[in-house]
Amino acid sequence: MSFVTRAADKAGLLGSIVSAMGCASCFPAIASLGAAIGLGFLSQYEGLFIRILLPVFACVALFANAIGWFNHRQWRRTVPGLIGPLLVLAAVFVMRAYGERSGWLLYPGLAIMLATSIWDLISPAHRVCVTDTRELGTGNVRKG
Repeated sequence: MSFVTRAADKAGLLGSIVSAMGCASCFPAIASLGAAIGLGFLSQYEGLFIRILLPVFACVALFANAIGWFNHRQWRRTVPGLIGPLLVLAAVFVMRAYGERSGWLLYPGLAIMLATSIWDLISPAHRVCVTDTRELGTGNVRKG
């Protein structure tokens, strides 16, 4: 299960970044980076990226990090893992509902998602030991 959530987190990050790179009029800073690395052809699919793919990939990353919480119970990893995709989803909502540019939400969200993914690659999460002093009187008892 851990491999699946880690892979889904990375897929959500990569999909969100590529989707944002395909929308030159909405997110010009990251779209210019995408054009510089040869992804300029994606601008013809801008509507698909913004309406469908960007929210889908952000939701994939959000659910992968939520499942990671249930597997590892590490809130220091979970909080940035959830905030990043939520900011990306908020950026899509602001852009679609109000028609305003929302790079001020998208860019920090993608940066947090990227930092969390790098952190997960460098130092994979391990399940936190559960302590219960009631069983043996004192001391830590590892369950699981």
